[in-house]
Amino acid sequence: MKSGKLIGIGVGPGDTELLTIKADKTLKSVPVVCAPRSSSSKPSLALSIVQPVLDEREEGYEVMEPLFPMIEDKNELEGYWDHAADEMAQRLNEGMDLAFITLGDPTVYSTFSYVSSRLKAMGFEVEIVPGVTSFTGCAAASGIQLADKDEIIVIVPKVDERLAQILPHGDTFVIMKTSRHSDELERIISEDNRDKKVMSVQNCSMEDEKVFEGFASDKKYLSTTIVKFSDKN
Repeated sequence: MKSGKLIGIGVGPGDTELLTIKADKTLKSVPVVCAPRSSSSKPSLALSIVQPVLDEREEGYEVMEPLFPMIEDKNELEGYWDHAADEMAQRLNEGMDLAFITLGDPTVYSTFSYVSSRLKAMGFEVEIVPGVTSFTGCAAASGIQLADKDEIIVIVPKVDERLAQILPHGDTFVIMKTSRHSDELERIISEDNRDKKVMSVQNCSMEDEKVFEGFASDKKYLSTTIVKFSDKN
């Protein structure tokens, strides 16, 4: 019997209508959908995004919700990733295709990479269906052109000393999850004397989306700040 295929599907930043046609089509046909949760007490945000699509299905499907906690201990995380990969391998060995849904795009800071590398090493076929990234969604919401001509875009996953080091070499900076480091971010950006436009977006494309000038001050997890520099004075 032929093994099933693992399909990583980017579901975009939050709005179901931002799913690609291919994602929609795949989600309506795969027998198993894997939707990781960050906590046993919290529902999967990715699953809530695709649920309207799944509700249109005529045939049944299985939903797997492995726990991928937001912790820093890599050794402990490895155990969660191993366990999830083993459970997914069971379904794939039964010949069932499996869709792993992830916010944004599977190739950008996604937990999909941790399980896909394990399953690929086991010999399973892996396919990726790209999705709208959070930072392009935030740029659209805030009306910022991320880049023109030969401008350099820098995507920053964490605010630390590296940002200050590379700041002079980029034109547009997209800083993810900024609510946890807004004071430090504002300090680093203020030290650059170029003219700049700063926009922040919280819960991009969701019903409670918030777009504003400046830096995020409240503790919304899904917060992104875009800093667009112009020529030095």
